[in-house]
Amino acid sequence: MKTWILTMVMLTGFAMSAQPAQRGMEGHRPGKEHQNPFTATQRAELRSKNLALKLDLTDKQQKEIQKLLLTRETEKEQLTAQHKANRDAVKKPTADERFAMMSKRLDAEIAMKKEVKKILTVEQFAKYEQLKDEQHKKMSKGAHNFKKHNRR
Repeated sequence: MKTWILTMVMLTGFAMSAQPAQRGMEGHRPGKEHQNPFTATQRAELRSKNLALKLDLTDKQQKEIQKLLLTRETEKEQLTAQHKANRDAVKKPTADERFAMMSKRLDAEIAMKKEVKKILTVEQFAKYEQLKDEQHKKMSKGAHNFKKHNRR
């Protein structure tokens, strides 16, 4: 009787361990739609206030940066909606389209850098670049850890 019960417990354990793990990574990321509940104007305002704290911006500089960030955020929302529509239609961009998108993104980044350089002082701009580098390193480290975690 004991061996029969032990066998049933072991079979149940094997059956439970054979079930696929539900990590939420199949198909979509759960909660992604609630990741950033703010509007473009709210995000631009928060980002400009954060930069004002870190870079010690004047009111004029903060307003100019906020305008710049607002245009960037609205463009980002439009691109996100466009990418989402293409993804829903299962339309993959061609190599030329991808090149054009990447080129457009880099041109926008160059223009943004020029505008920020006009607004900020030399010291503030150097600190701004340092903050951007730190943020990039933090994000790439997080992506590295994410890839490492998914290898299992």
